Amino acid sequence: MIVAEGVADVADVDDFVAELDAIGEACGCAVTAFDARYVAGRRHLEAAVDRANRAFARDDAIADDRGIEILLYAAGRRQIQQALEMGVSEGRWPVVVVVDGGTAIANDGDGTGARAGGDEAEAVDRVYDLIEPADVLGAERDEGLIREFFGITETELGATDASLETLVVERVSLLAIDK
Repeated sequence: MIVAEGVADVADVDDFVAELDAIGEACGCAVTAFDARYVAGRRHLEAAVDRANRAFARDDAIADDRGIEILLYAAGRRQIQQALEMGVSEGRWPVVVVVDGGTAIANDGDGTGARAGGDEAEAVDRVYDLIEPADVLGAERDEGLIREFFGITETELGATDASLETLVVERVSLLAIDK
């Protein structure tokens, strides 16, 4: 998994997503864009990709498309329409684009196996043709927006020393149990 961060000027969501899909298809990767304001951190995205890849490997995915499956896990929702709230929208917004070449394991001859996936580096280069590079994951977050989206209450926050990102990762993990 490689994460591309930046700012996107999205004139038409369908066109932007179609360009990302074309990059993914050409490079053999899942390419999924998120409104960075809803991303709790890198571990949040890593957990979503891991759970989505695991679901595909077990033939237990919610969606037919691995990119959509990543979005569903990242949003912690089973319904695509609800998960799309976390996707990109028209206008100029901070975005995070996850590029993941997959989890196929090939025998590399020494018995350990090697990851066989798409060309993530090429896909990321092409994504940066669509977005203006910027450190958006390191930017300050609107924790209220993230808490509201993921349904994390003051009571829940008060009952634990866990970070907001840890609580969001828990939501991502619970989606697999909730199936």
